[in-house]
Amino acid sequence: KILGKMEIQEKINKIEEMLEIDENTLTPETELNSLDEWDSIAILSAIVMFDEEFGKTVKGTDLKACKTVADLVNLMD
Repeated sequence: KILGKMEIQEKINKIEEMLEIDENTLTPETELNSLDEWDSIAILSAIVMFDEEFGKTVKGTDLKACKTVADLVNLMD
């Protein structure tokens, strides 16, 4: 295990927190488009989360290209 790397589940929990949905609701296979919460506001929230939590700059286009929760998790690395 590399120090500083969050576990997949921790990252998923961050996404759940950002989307304001119950913990352990999402899996890596969850299709983002199947979530009512995945909307333009969520994309803005995700941009802020990536910046504040991970020190990463992501664009809305990067996030819109994500199809599953796993795609979002991969952007966190």
